[in-house]
Amino acid sequence: MLKLFSLFNFPLRRRLDELRPRLYRLAYSWCHDAALADDLAQDALIKALARSDQLRDAQALESWLFSILNNCWRDHLRARREFTDVDDLDEAIVDEAPSPEQRYASRQTIQRVRLAIAGLPLGQRQVVTLVDIEECGYAEVAAILGLPVGTVMSRLARARQALKQHFMAEQMQDKPPLANHRAAIRRVK
Repeated sequence: MLKLFSLFNFPLRRRLDELRPRLYRLAYSWCHDAALADDLAQDALIKALARSDQLRDAQALESWLFSILNNCWRDHLRARREFTDVDDLDEAIVDEAPSPEQRYASRQTIQRVRLAIAGLPLGQRQVVTLVDIEECGYAEVAAILGLPVGTVMSRLARARQALKQHFMAEQMQDKPPLANHRAAIRRVK
């Protein structure tokens, strides 16, 4: 019965009507949307009227009303928050697609291999590209190049060995040289 009486508490209603423009201005400064600011101010006033029995000190009406407006604003923001389906996150995390760093490293490796193959003699270059890149069989490569299978196998072995040596030498260039670090010890008396 007290709540119903508080709805008709005319001095409180009059004071709330006076504060409505301030509530609107505050809400508008938060959301920059006139319609939403009007809705937030209206919601705050409705909640204040419905809960007027919770107001302990009449002097604190403004701060109490502003905190109600703040809660209405937070409720609005929570309602607008987009939620992400956890199952979609699992798919994004387990995505098999290579990362940009992996794609860059792959392009660098391909470029290094192409340059190394380009440095091989023509016969070895033909055999290694047909067998290792195009995945042709030895007999097929022999037929394509008009060579005996043994020649294809020996050229392939020499080409692979040359590539191995090339990449090992390249790797050694990337590593800092091991210096003989004998520390010079000096006696200090």
